[in-house]
Amino acid sequence: MSVPVSQMWTVASYVVRQKAARRKRYPLVLMLEPLFRCNLACAGCGKIQYPAHILKRQLTPEECFKAVDECGAPMVSIPGGEPLMHPEIDKIVEGLVARKKYIYLCSNALLLKEKIHLFKPSKYLTFSIHLDGEREHHDLSVCREGGYEIAAQGIREALKRGFRVTTNTTLFDGADAKSVRAFFDEMMELGVEGMMLSPGYSYEKAPDQQHFLGRARTRKLFRAILSNRKKSWRFNQSMLFLEFLMGKRHYTCTPWGMPTYNIFGWQKPCYLLQDGYADTFAELIAETEWANYGTESGNPKCANCMVHSGYEASAVNETFGSLRGFVDTVKATLFNRYSDAGASRLLDEMSSPEHAGALVQIEAQSLEEIRA
Repeated sequence: MSVPVSQMWTVASYVVRQKAARRKRYPLVLMLEPLFRCNLACAGCGKIQYPAHILKRQLTPEECFKAVDECGAPMVSIPGGEPLMHPEIDKIVEGLVARKKYIYLCSNALLLKEKIHLFKPSKYLTFSIHLDGEREHHDLSVCREGGYEIAAQGIREALKRGFRVTTNTTLFDGADAKSVRAFFDEMMELGVEGMMLSPGYSYEKAPDQQHFLGRARTRKLFRAILSNRKKSWRFNQSMLFLEFLMGKRHYTCTPWGMPTYNIFGWQKPCYLLQDGYADTFAELIAETEWANYGTESGNPKCANCMVHSGYEASAVNETFGSLRGFVDTVKATLFNRYSDAGASRLLDEMSSPEHAGALVQIEAQSLEEIRA
């Protein structure tokens, strides 16, 4: 089990309370973006494409605490940009730990060794290190030679000091499935607590729009990667969400499950789309036209989306919102290795040189690809 029992209990009891109160929409994880600045310029990221005067802005610790208190979610993810570039990130984390929030500080780890003395190990704090695969693939993905090794050094230092550490991997079209599985082995040998996975985010501002995954390709890729899995692999996320990525489950999007707060306010409707901002969390929940989003809505911006910010909360809701969901989660966590001979053949196919070059633009995908 890669998620501490105390964290699982906190999330489970929180979901049960929301169900008892008959709340239809409630947050599970607050995506708190204290700044957009970054020390990388990844081709698939849309967060650093703002003008300089926007990139200079940042939330104060007090603004962060107000958003966390207002939202009430038991977990807080701190992405960016690169949050370790925030001059008061230690104060932000300290304040959230004091509130007993489970924090995932998302970082590319380029500054981790330099900044780690600012933090204290706690069950509430996890460094979620962004690694997109084995050395060569990661360095190419983040457009920085040597980035993988710097991140690995930061992970080793954090583990040595007693911090919780996970990895966060985004997979794009053309990913080498066998290489991803080898990467899992590397991370387990490195000693991280667990791994998190998601298909590539389709940021509107991202310079590279060619390599985002469609839904059919997502299921194919994750079936190849996650079937016939090794007992040594540990994942720090919903097992039912991983089954969703493999095509074994159907979920509707719950974008309110992971609301985003940043320098502009509460982002409508989610981490990936920008359809305006709300001044308060209550306004976000009450005034966002939620029916306009998700694959069932017909919104073309949502047609290919299967990312964690929209669907993992749906999976967690099933786990703790029904006995069947809880039993399925236990089975998936403890017993299911997903034996699949077809996936083994698919693994060979998707790791061939021919597949590696078969990258496709989202705009050119067929209706069958989108609706599959």
